[in-house]
Amino acid sequence: MSNTLDSNRQLDTAGMRAAASRFLGDVSVALPRYEYVQRDAQQFFRFLWQLIPQIEQLTGRTAATDAPAMAALAGVGEARRRLDLIERPGLRGEVERVTRLARSVMALCDHYDILCGVVMCLACDKPIQDGDESVPYDQISPSGRAKQAGRIHASCANTIRRR
Repeated sequence: MSNTLDSNRQLDTAGMRAAASRFLGDVSVALPRYEYVQRDAQQFFRFLWQLIPQIEQLTGRTAATDAPAMAALAGVGEARRRLDLIERPGLRGEVERVTRLARSVMALCDHYDILCGVVMCLACDKPIQDGDESVPYDQISPSGRAKQAGRIHASCANTIRRR
């Protein structure tokens, strides 16, 4: 049985990921207006309510001991907890709550793509399509503790700075 969903039910994880990434980048620079935070919160709620049932459906097709499925279900559990968080007082508190929602969107997009068999470029964070030229990529994080391995587009290979 294939892990891929019908093309008419495929989620736009690239768009979801871009919206969450934009929010996370914006709040790392300065606090946005409250109205923008609320708009993004509503968008992240919609994204999570789209992702959660799709991930649950995909994991239902796997063995109970499948590590990616177990990790995805743990991410779903965390996302559900974050969806239950009440609005926080003050702009800073609300930004912290919505930041958690954005991080859950990013995580569930990753889990969804893994379960669907999508391979993401570690350099540009865009899918590597069938027929795209790609190369293996293996990078140790600046902290020296985590290792990030995967694939990147061949065209992205020259844009990566090696440490």
